[in-house]
Amino acid sequence: MPDIASGLIYYIVFLFSTTLHEAGHAWAAKLGGDLTAYHGGQVSLDPRPHIRREPFGMVILPLLSVLVSGWPFGFASAPYDPQWAMRYPKRAAWMALAGPGANLLLIIVAVVLIRIGLATDLVFAPDSIRFGHVVATERTGALPGLAFLVGSFFCMNLILATLNLIPLPPLDGSAAIPLLLSSEKSTRYQRFIWSQPVLAIVGVLLAWRLFDVVYHPVFLFAVGLLYPGVRYT
Repeated sequence: MPDIASGLIYYIVFLFSTTLHEAGHAWAAKLGGDLTAYHGGQVSLDPRPHIRREPFGMVILPLLSVLVSGWPFGFASAPYDPQWAMRYPKRAAWMALAGPGANLLLIIVAVVLIRIGLATDLVFAPDSIRFGHVVATERTGALPGLAFLVGSFFCMNLILATLNLIPLPPLDGSAAIPLLLSSEKSTRYQRFIWSQPVLAIVGVLLAWRLFDVVYHPVFLFAVGLLYPGVRYT
């Protein structure tokens, strides 16, 4: 049976993390001159405008998946002007990276909190690790719940950043590729991606297959940085 209580905490973490991810996209687009998401209310840490745009991906599907599997699965998006992206491919690429960058920021916040806990002997490295369970404590009261919450933020945002940086359409890593290309090649690349919508379907399927292979070593590396000298497999 799925652990619904933990799943609901994962959903809250997913909702906040996804909101910050999409707000990052919207904020970067606004800085780059595209006000589409700004006018839609997406430059906000309030999840409501993001939910209004993707109610199925941010509420219905994640909660259904929590009930079925104990794990939230969903999606979200921030609107942008394709003509702006075509005129300014480098700005659009930075907009794409701003979403995973927001998740990286939350990872850093979680790491800082865990390091403070380590320094004050409130928490310690667990004997084994899995999603959401990367911090251990022998204290009672609210601390075990807080440790689980911080660990969930660390893991959830590591997943979101890793998944979205896979360079396959429609993921952010694909949209960031123009940073590595000349302006002319960037335009050709964008036109090719937008003219082949089937690539988005193929990209999602490939990313789904690749994710476990990519994420596990990233997870072990990140936890290794969190706990220097501690080895997990």
